[in-house]
Amino acid sequence: MAGATTAQRGTPGPGGSGRPARKGAGSPKPPKPPKSGKSAQRSGPRGPGARLRRGPVLASLAAAVLLVAGGTWALYGSSWLRVEKVTATGTEVLTPEQVLSAAAVPVGAPLVSVDTDEIESRVRGRLPRIDSVDVVRAWPHGIGLKVTERKPVLLVKKDANFVEVDASGVRFDTVPKAPAGVPVLELNAARSPSARRFDEERLLHEAVLVAGALPEPVARETVQVKVGSYDSVVLELTRGRSVTWGSGEQSEAKGRALTALLKAAPKAGHFDVSVPTAPAVSGS
Repeated sequence: MAGATTAQRGTPGPGGSGRPARKGAGSPKPPKPPKSGKSAQRSGPRGPGARLRRGPVLASLAAAVLLVAGGTWALYGSSWLRVEKVTATGTEVLTPEQVLSAAAVPVGAPLVSVDTDEIESRVRGRLPRIDSVDVVRAWPHGIGLKVTERKPVLLVKKDANFVEVDASGVRFDTVPKAPAGVPVLELNAARSPSARRFDEERLLHEAVLVAGALPEPVARETVQVKVGSYDSVVLELTRGRSVTWGSGEQSEAKGRALTALLKAAPKAGHFDVSVPTAPAVSGS
């Protein structure tokens, strides 16, 4: 029994103490698990390989910066792309020199910085005869101005001069001599029974509507547009001929009817197109 008891307790260790050896004593420690999360991400590859990969990126960024800086300098700082020549086309009554003077384009300024809208506004403001102006950059050194002048369809007598009125009713210039082929307005609004309802401005509008609708061959032969009331417009043509037009309504149809009548009855003295679907002639 004593031997059995001694065997269960174990044999004495090297020190002879007789106590059992401590659990795990003398065995190697297990390896620690690898770090995860942000700590692992921070410990990314470092060394010559990573620096080599960053090199082309930095070089590309530097090249892009230099390209932008060079382009900006070429557009604004260099003498390569600056305004050296300004031209004007499309003039009829005005001269190109008048347009250029009104435009006041800053010669020597960087072409890219020229404000084309401001130039357009300046030309139209200083020259009312100009209906529109197209301002374009002609690289590398030019600015081009293409203008469209207003065309008078009617003249309003004012003292010894004539006020030119275009098809939109804009009074854009006063001239001492009546341009050829443009009829003169004779307005008798005071005699009109509807003068209170249709004042001079409204009757002028009707006259412009009629004159603007005249076909070019008819307009050249129209000497005068007489307006007595809203629905009483009469044209005086060359060679003493006259046309009863009526109101300004259906003016385009009336213009076509009058053109046909002038061809069909060239020797007639009076034409009536107040009802364009039933025109008439007399005095032939």
